[in-house]
Amino acid sequence: MKSLMVLFWMVMLVFYNADLMQCSVSYDRKALVINGQRRVLISGSIHYPRSTPDMWEDLIMKAKDGGVDVIDTYVFWNGHEPSPGNYHFEGRYDLVRFLKTVQKAGLYAHLRLGPYVCAEWNFGGFPVWLKYVPGISFRTDNEPFKMAMQGFTEKIVNLLKSHNLFESQGGPIILSQIENEYGKLRMKLGQEGYNYMSWAAHMALSTQTGVPWTMCKDDETPDPLINTCNGFYCHQFTPNKPYKPKLWTEAWTGWFTEFGGPKPQRPVQDLAFAVARFIQTGGTFVNYYMYHGGTNFGRTAGGPFITTSYDYDAPLDEYGLIRQPKYGHLKQLHKAIKLCEPALVSADPIVTHLGDQQQAYVFYPESGGCSAFLSNYDKESGVRVLFNNRHYSLPPWSISILPDCRNVVFNTAKVGEQTSHMEMLPSNVQIQSWESYNEDISALDNDGSTITARGLLEQINMTRDRTDYLWYKTSVHINSLESFFHGGELPTLIVGSAGHAVHVFLNGQLIGSAFGARKSRRFTFTQKVNVRPGTNKIALLSIAVGLQNVGGHFESWNTGILGPVVLHGLDQGKLDLSRKKWTYQIGLKGETMNLASPNGISSVEWMDSKIAVQEQQPLMWHKAYFDAPEGNEPLALDMRSMGKGQVWINGESIGRYWTTYATGECRRCSYTGRFQPPKCQVGCGKPSQRWYHVPRSWLKPTRNLIVLFEETGGDPTKISLVKRSMNTICAQVSETHRTIKSFQVENYGSTTQEFYIPKVHLQCAPNQHISSITFASFGTPVGTCGSFTEGSCHASTSNDVLEKKCLGKQSCAVSVTNSNFGKDPCPNVLKRLSVQALCAYSTN
Repeated sequence: MKSLMVLFWMVMLVFYNADLMQCSVSYDRKALVINGQRRVLISGSIHYPRSTPDMWEDLIMKAKDGGVDVIDTYVFWNGHEPSPGNYHFEGRYDLVRFLKTVQKAGLYAHLRLGPYVCAEWNFGGFPVWLKYVPGISFRTDNEPFKMAMQGFTEKIVNLLKSHNLFESQGGPIILSQIENEYGKLRMKLGQEGYNYMSWAAHMALSTQTGVPWTMCKDDETPDPLINTCNGFYCHQFTPNKPYKPKLWTEAWTGWFTEFGGPKPQRPVQDLAFAVARFIQTGGTFVNYYMYHGGTNFGRTAGGPFITTSYDYDAPLDEYGLIRQPKYGHLKQLHKAIKLCEPALVSADPIVTHLGDQQQAYVFYPESGGCSAFLSNYDKESGVRVLFNNRHYSLPPWSISILPDCRNVVFNTAKVGEQTSHMEMLPSNVQIQSWESYNEDISALDNDGSTITARGLLEQINMTRDRTDYLWYKTSVHINSLESFFHGGELPTLIVGSAGHAVHVFLNGQLIGSAFGARKSRRFTFTQKVNVRPGTNKIALLSIAVGLQNVGGHFESWNTGILGPVVLHGLDQGKLDLSRKKWTYQIGLKGETMNLASPNGISSVEWMDSKIAVQEQQPLMWHKAYFDAPEGNEPLALDMRSMGKGQVWINGESIGRYWTTYATGECRRCSYTGRFQPPKCQVGCGKPSQRWYHVPRSWLKPTRNLIVLFEETGGDPTKISLVKRSMNTICAQVSETHRTIKSFQVENYGSTTQEFYIPKVHLQCAPNQHISSITFASFGTPVGTCGSFTEGSCHASTSNDVLEKKCLGKQSCAVSVTNSNFGKDPCPNVLKRLSVQALCAYSTN
């Protein structure tokens, strides 16, 4: 059997390679080959549903300006086929429009079809209806699953073919991916996993896209598919066959944020180091995950407990603004790598040791010349090394790039780009006339939509994930002779849940809540309860906070109140309520009446919100109106006055909000040494998410409707609309021992590369100008942005030079040279220029 499989793949490889000869995209051991040329390609992930169509062109053009060649995106099955056979390709899910925007920008695309995507996306990208296909088992050798997966894959491929979007048709797509991070699951499943992986590869090839296919994180990826690496570092990765190129499909720029957790931030020096290290070891394709993370609008966040913000500490922040210095430092890295491209794609490196933890990777192309990467892996100390009869200073944990084997044009640890401080500024727009509506739980008694069953039912089987909410309601009779009515200890109610949150009501009053955690499938509510003699009504509101998106057979994982539900401390001992009759109601009354929509708000009678605010009533709907603020800055809602719930603008779901405070360790972070998310965190003791992105394209000039459902209380009158703006910018650049004005790298082109001059670059946001220089010092200044001070060496002309070059301009560049500041303020000392400036909006 195994020999037949080998023969099959040999035949497939022959046919596939013959097909590629007619196409313009192929590969060899060094690189992807486009139009007959090997390419070093820089890619960036931008997920189209995590932004809005009016943002796409700006995001893609900023990526291009940052040195990106390829835009990478998953394809989100549950967004495109919300119910079987009913497809959706509009608005944020207009995949064709997104890819045509990529093409218009002159960039390539990597289409990661999956259709399992993980991505901290609800249910890993699978539609929930898929779970209920008879006999199905996800991501294994299972015919119902394979049939559904193939149907969706072919639907997407045929759609894109009809618009000529594959490179073989003249379109932008140069790569496609099938499956996603399958290696560990394949090994766990054994032969069934191997059979499924082989089937998936064959199915993908049968769609005849005319471009290569990839599989990430699976070393058994069959030919001719390319296996690729995902991770914080991939320099040790090697393809599973010597004739495949070394591709990195996910270079993690940061990490996602959980409700209740701090925000991980990856230092750009370490990210640049990881990318340069991958390139020096033969890598020729790097994709940043994410280049723009965006927003988990609606109920798209998976996990569970993933925040609505999917910022990911990416070069372009959640709102699409440039994050400095990450964006600019990587841009300079990309320029340096591109200068080495002729050598990288035509030669293997010769590795020599420059010290105990220092190496040189030297590429000698057949055309002549050479390029070199000088590496220092020491986490503590910088070193001075001798290479090519010259001395070079290497900071700790850094790589210097020498496109001509002589001149250093980039070092991963030396950040010459500005630091931008983003601020949330008042929009001066008032959200007015708050009104409220009570989600009255007494309506559960008479609602004809309820279902009664004995025992506790699983939540997703009931809701099919059409809502986050499921009511569990029962009653219990308490004898008036119970001893706790006569001075004894109150009984304890215990509720065991496999859900994500539960609000517990006794006789119509909220008595407490409990919450789970992302890494735990179960949690327990435990509280003493003041029951009354006679009938007591218990209502449990079980809440999902995004469905599981990763793990083996996660389609079988349970959610909801699965018990036990027990009343402890009665005279008879414990009373197990788990097997009693329970009444179930799917969703909220307000959801049924469509209160989040402008068309549904008139269906109920609203009251002044002051009453709800004063009494901190739970389960309240709130609504108000506001006008769109002037300008074009990104907007957000400041939700710190609220508890937990969901929010809509003009009927569009912003997403889930939850003012839960971050626990964890936030300490000073060094860029040196291997990165993991707990190493570099910020925001401890603050809300995991305070601001929620409001796309401007969702607004009208006046009378915009905001509706929110608040589960626990909160004060909606304190919600404010803010503008995200870059106000303070800083930059710090050191002079070099030898200023390099320009030089030519053989076979690269004739354009003078002026970015090698050490310069301070300052840039405000569009429609802003540099209004003042609040600090400037050429010499030996100390401190960081916001706390710069002059050192023992300082050029008195520093402030005048910066003001003359920069005031009133949107951007400026100032050379870090002695001559630019009149004279050398301290000979024989390596100096630097530190600058802090303010940006202001132009009046015209």
